[in-house]
Amino acid sequence: MNRTEGARLFREAWIAGVHRHFPGDPEPRFITPWEDVPQWEREVAGEVATRVRDLMTLSEGTAARMSREQKARFVAVCWANEVHDQLTDPDPAQVAEWSDLPVWQQETDADIFEAIERSLE
Repeated sequence: MNRTEGARLFREAWIAGVHRHFPGDPEPRFITPWEDVPQWEREVAGEVATRVRDLMTLSEGTAARMSREQKARFVAVCWANEVHDQLTDPDPAQVAEWSDLPVWQQETDADIFEAIERSLE
């Protein structure tokens, strides 16, 4: 899987997770189709997908035994790091601390990790 495919998988898992976990109707920006996602966000998604794949490879698959919360935290930390790399003054919501993320977003981050994990099987 190349970086673009990883980024698209990330986005698909994000949208599916938003639909699954968001209470009520999500904001349109949360479910923006791939074609309308800003380039910086595509880059971030691709890099995070690569990091998840790398973790699975380097751990020889044992990262699959992490808890759902650990998987979600990994995605959240990688996302925040990459957003800081792409944007000089990011929206605070894009780089929020784990404890400040809403539960729906934490669950969606876990879904993203697990979708990437499944793609390696």
